[in-house]
This record gives sequence, C-alpha cells and structure tokens, in this order.
Amino acid sequence: MTPFAVFPGRQFLVLVIWALSVFSCDQKKEVQRVRFGLISDVHLPTMHDSEARIRAFVDSMEIAQPDFLIELGDLVTPAPQYQSLYEIWASYPGEKYSVIGNHEMDGGYGLEQVLEHRKLDRSYYHFEKNGFQFLVLDGNDKRTPDEKGYRNYIGEEQQVWLRETLSQMRGPVVIFSHQAIGPLGSMYNGAEIREILEDHNAAFPESPVIACFNGHLHYDDARQVNGIWYIHVNSAAYFWMGEEYEHVRYSKEVDEEFRWIKYTAPYRDPLFAVVEISSDGEIIIHGKRSEYEGPSPWDLGFPETDREAIRPAISDRVLRVD
Repeated sequence: MTPFAVFPGRQFLVLVIWALSVFSCDQKKEVQRVRFGLISDVHLPTMHDSEARIRAFVDSMEIAQPDFLIELGDLVTPAPQYQSLYEIWASYPGEKYSVIGNHEMDGGYGLEQVLEHRKLDRSYYHFEKNGFQFLVLDGNDKRTPDEKGYRNYIGEEQQVWLRETLSQMRGPVVIFSHQAIGPLGSMYNGAEIREILEDHNAAFPESPVIACFNGHLHYDDARQVNGIWYIHVNSAAYFWMGEEYEHVRYSKEVDEEFRWIKYTAPYRDPLFAVVEISSDGEIIIHGKRSEYEGPSPWDLGFPETDREAIRPAISDRVLRVD
C-alpha cells in the first residue's frame, strides 16, 4: 500500500469512525493532576517565631503556585492579639481551605466563633478541583453531651453526611482531618470511620477514597490500609513532649513570654509540603526537612514508642494507590 492509498467510500468511512473512536479513548484516558500546598499545627500563639514560619510557607506557595492551599488545623484561635499572624495566612491570593483543630477553640472560643473567623459555613464540607473530590472532616464532635476538654470523635450526624456525600462523588476522593483516622491514630472511632470509607470503595470503585491526610500528632508517617493511604503531616513548628521533658532552648526572655516552648522539641526550620496527585494512582509528597533546635526527644529520655514517625521532617514520598 502506498502512503496515500485510496480507500473505497464505505471503507474510508469505517476507517474515519475507527480513528475517531481511538482518539476519543485516548482523550478519556488523559491523566488528571492536582497540586496543593499543605501545612499543619503551626500553633501561632506558641512559638516565638510563628510569624516567620507562616510567612515562609505563604511566600513559598506564591512561588510554587499550587492549585490550592490547606492547613490541617491548630493554626490560631480567633483571639484579637493573634490576628496580625493570621493575616499572613489570609494574605495568600489563591484558593485556601482550613480544617478545624482542637486548639482553635482554646481561650474559651466556641465553634461558631471559629467558623466565623475562618469564613466557613460549617466545620465539615466538600470541594472539587481538577476532577478530584476533597472532603474536610471535623474530629471535634462530642461523644456524650457533657463531654469536656479536647475531643477526638466524629459523631453520627457527620457520619451520615460523610456516607451521603461519598455516594455522590465522581472521581478520586481525598480526605482531610485534624485528628488521625488511620491506624496510627488519635480518633476515638477511627476504625468506624475507616469502615465507612472501605464500604464506599467496595460499592463505588469508580470514585475511591485514595488518601486521608491529618495533623494533630506532629508525626511524619504514611501507611496504606485496605487500599487507602493514611498520611500524618508533621507540625510546622515542633514535637510536643510534655512538662516532664522541660528544657529551656531559647533566651530567658523568650521562655518567659512563650512558656510552652520548653515542653516541646522545636524544629529549626518550618515544615510544610507540596502534594501532587494524579488520576493514574500516584501521590507525590515534596516535603521539608530540618533538625531539632537543641536536644532531641531521645536526648531528653522521651520513650522510644513511634520513634520512626517522630522526626523533624515531612518526608519526600512517592505512594502508589493499589
């Protein structure tokens, strides 16, 4: 056959239809991608250099230009004295989202005040970007009506919303929470929530939950369970050790003004990440590494439990969705 062979009319029509169908299939298989900037547990009132940490993140994201930013909670309370710090986060000109952490309500603030401060209608919600579905959960529900203190629970009303919202998804699903719902978790009913996600994946394999990102524990960890990745995002600022590991690392003046720092193992540099997810099943995390400012937790006798997850880093990772 010559390069410019002539086909009879019917054969030519069949060839054109075949070529168009192949082109259409190729178009359908086009890989979709989303990139987002991620930071957690800045604890703006706690660290003496909080302003520099949140500014470093925002400045870096203005260069990186991801599709959106999200902070995974424990950023700052609505207290007026911290608003100059919050405004650095708010100054980012692109899309940005917030998760409600347990420390957002410190100082006697209620959830409604926090939502108004964040300009949110509710504490759990859904948004879409580049064909990917994102669900934000709130782990601060009460287990009992009279429960006091910090909470680690997703209540029945939110569970109903989660099931109904998942059933309407079209495309890969990513979940953000403050408290961890994964196996290395802090959520009281994490196993129950994981069951909801796994039931969804079995019923709707075309729109699977592929990853859950959380903060709260100040861990650096990723593990896959039944096809879902559970990823701990480290704090931007420090690992909390507690009063029994008190160690003054900065000046006397800093210690007097920021009295919680001496119970932490601070990171010399702020930690944050850019995450890239593709529809062909790849999750790439570009994280930052630092070192402890002063002695490590182990130098101060901190227990060896979870040592692999306790480090001054958000590790670079390439994760595959099974």
